[in-house]
Amino acid sequence: MIKSASSVLFAALLVFSATRASAMSDRPYTEGPVTVLSFIKVKPGMFDAYMKWIATDRKKLLDEEKKAGIIIDSKIFASQARSPEEADLVLAETFANMAALDGLDDKEDAIVEKVFGSEQKSNDAAIDREKMRTVLGTQLIRELVLK
Repeated sequence: MIKSASSVLFAALLVFSATRASAMSDRPYTEGPVTVLSFIKVKPGMFDAYMKWIATDRKKLLDEEKKAGIIIDSKIFASQARSPEEADLVLAETFANMAALDGLDDKEDAIVEKVFGSEQKSNDAAIDREKMRTVLGTQLIRELVLK
């Protein structure tokens, strides 16, 4: 009796698994790359200085992250803020998938040291950037690629 009950349970699990796998493959999309958006409010009179930092130090950092395979793309978007509390720049970094975010700090440590010279110099640069802009927040989004 126990043997037949466990056989029935096993068969039911197989049917459930097959049904679930079939339902998943019927989705009209696949999960694509993951992008982290940073919403930036540039302080008055600091736009050119901030863009210069983006075009130099940030670009070096992103180029090294691309070479290392950490990110697959990065972009900068200008945005017309509808109020003084909204972002006027959006910075985007795209990763191949969610797994690429695992252990991200460890992956970036060597790159940060290469670009900035040390973690302390990187921290000092971050403090200096606060004079130019305010980070209003970040958002993680995932692309859904239609089949």
